[in-house]
Amino acid sequence: MTGPIIDVRGLSRSFGPLVAVRDVSFQVHQGSIFGLLGPNGSGKSTIIRMLLGILPPTGGDARVLGMDVRTDAEQIKPRVGYMSQQFSLYGDLSVQENIDFYGRIYGLDRQRLVERRQAVLLLTGLSDRLPQLAATLSGGWKQRLALACSLIHEPDVLFLDEPTAGIDPVARRHLWDLLFELSGRGVTLFVTTHYMDEAERCSEVGYIYQSELLVLGKPEQLKQLPEVNPADSRRYEIRVPAPAQHLAALRQLPEVRDATLFGETIHLLLDQSRVPEDVLRQLGMDASAATREVPPSLEDVFVTLTRNAEKLGRIRSDGDLSDQGQVSSIESAPSVEEPSAEPVRHRPRSDKRGTMAGLWAVLIKEFVHIRRQPTTLFFMLVVPVMQTIIFGYAIDTQIENIPTVVFNMDGRQQSRELVDALVNTRRFRLIEHVQNEDAFQRAMSSGRAKVGVRIPPGYVDQLLRGEQASLQILIDGSDSQVATTAQSTAQLLGLNLSIQMAKAKGEALQIAPARDASGQGVLPIDVRTRMLYNPDLESSHFFVPGLVGIILQLVTLFLTSFAVVRERELGTLEQLFVTPVGRTGLLLGKLLPYALVGFVALLTVLAVMIYVFGVDIRGSVSLLLALSMLFMVCSLGLGLLVSTLAKTQLEAVQFAFVIMLPSVLLSGFVFPRSEMPLPIYLITFGIPATYFIEILRGVVLRGADFIDLVPWVVGLTICGAVVLILSVLRFQKRLGA
Repeated sequence: MTGPIIDVRGLSRSFGPLVAVRDVSFQVHQGSIFGLLGPNGSGKSTIIRMLLGILPPTGGDARVLGMDVRTDAEQIKPRVGYMSQQFSLYGDLSVQENIDFYGRIYGLDRQRLVERRQAVLLLTGLSDRLPQLAATLSGGWKQRLALACSLIHEPDVLFLDEPTAGIDPVARRHLWDLLFELSGRGVTLFVTTHYMDEAERCSEVGYIYQSELLVLGKPEQLKQLPEVNPADSRRYEIRVPAPAQHLAALRQLPEVRDATLFGETIHLLLDQSRVPEDVLRQLGMDASAATREVPPSLEDVFVTLTRNAEKLGRIRSDGDLSDQGQVSSIESAPSVEEPSAEPVRHRPRSDKRGTMAGLWAVLIKEFVHIRRQPTTLFFMLVVPVMQTIIFGYAIDTQIENIPTVVFNMDGRQQSRELVDALVNTRRFRLIEHVQNEDAFQRAMSSGRAKVGVRIPPGYVDQLLRGEQASLQILIDGSDSQVATTAQSTAQLLGLNLSIQMAKAKGEALQIAPARDASGQGVLPIDVRTRMLYNPDLESSHFFVPGLVGIILQLVTLFLTSFAVVRERELGTLEQLFVTPVGRTGLLLGKLLPYALVGFVALLTVLAVMIYVFGVDIRGSVSLLLALSMLFMVCSLGLGLLVSTLAKTQLEAVQFAFVIMLPSVLLSGFVFPRSEMPLPIYLITFGIPATYFIEILRGVVLRGADFIDLVPWVVGLTICGAVVLILSVLRFQKRLGA
């Protein structure tokens, strides 16, 4: 393409009140090595992230390969490579697996991937390390692997963010040899560094300090700047013993404009009217010391320009001094403390501290950590209060308001009074009068009703004739606690009503209040209870199906949230953001493996439920598995949502705990939802586990079909849709809004 490969005009980026990059402008042309230098925190990485389209600028414009970084970020990514400041590949993958992964991310077919793999292996010398795990490589070889992955798709532009940080000098030299070779092939290189010797190797250099670009040009041109080489001065190198001891004194002399330590030598910027020998004699030093005139280095350039900018008030210095070959915040103070002229006398010191030594220091440090972690304070102080209030009101072991359906086939006054008497016990809550047997059975099998009362057609006639009238009460035995309460209450009610009728007739008449078919005296009302679904009232039949749902959510929620947050902490997620992988592809690629793990976990716990606890699945297994997958999608969405909220794995644990606790206590897994206060009862409908536990118990225990489960399926679908929409909206392929 004609024109610059990278064109930056007035680019700025702020994080709240902090200005990370201020009004930066430069151009980079094809095949050049552009070096952006500056101390840590000066804005180098922020500029690269904006150029890559993963961090939106707050001001100015930038174009890469002719495309706008704001609107065309996804078109830029397939044509650029990125090597981040920290090693951000997958340590638990081998060298070949990492290379192949990035080759597939960039859409290389099998044949092309093989060709490109051989090319980058030949370039980087990694051929004999293919099976080695990336985590076991040394620093230099890790950088080579990172370079290989960034080159696998033959990018037009390669961004390298401090590629030689933390590696030894030999590895640095080898890496730069590779960069020169790439530049010779026409690849444009954008390199950030704080090493001066690396700046000398760049075809063009920009120096950024405190978010502002101070200078831009070719290294040799920068050294000829008038500010760096005043016409009435000369620059000398002086080699003297213990140079650091003389540095402060030299800087105090009026004829010395600058004195900088360079290893075992001192670089002096001296008035032209004086020579180094005069200065040495003035300080009482050996005037025969080796001296020679030297040209300015790039560090001299940056020291001078930074100092001038500070004097003009354009930037604010933090008072640090750069050491040789590395730019930090620059000031005129000495880089090395001047040692004392007297020998240091070490006084003997006895350390009698015990095992409690350092307790106070550690305590203060931990309190500072806590104070600076708002989420930790929130979970420590606010969440427990909220949970205590909610669960204190929600959890009630006294069973009341059991959902009850009535099929009254008699319909006369005394039958209605019987229903009223049931409701007045407060143990039963009438939810529906049904008019046919099918609706009656459907109410029980769907789980809407836990108790079904069937009043026969001749109920009142039998009582009037003095015959014993039978009343059938069907009880859902899934929850043994609820079933036992319903059974005992129904039987006690039948006894009380019978006693009342017996008193009305009176023993004085010496007649029985009712007789059975054989003529024997009996109670007027015969309450016949029948346990459905769990006749032996085994608690495992109630808890184990619900436990399947809790375990499934636990597995998928924690695995998904931890996986994404861990990648964010390691930097591998940022590396993925730079690639052309689509957001949908990234999300599905992250979630589907854990969906498979969750499905295997589901099959495992179902097998344990059947063969260990003896809880058979009465309904359709295929329906159960299909609805389980629906719940799993919702749980994966919850895990993804947690990963967008949490920045660290500790925060992910805290958020997951906040989600899991209501899922256990408010979903009906342990405590009946019908006993909860209305506000909390309404909240339970926002918990996905509520619907899935009802589905599990319906299919497993009651043999419910899809029609029975429609309300729960609809509720779970709505919850899943809301969670996924929130997760996808929050999960962006960029680092900040």
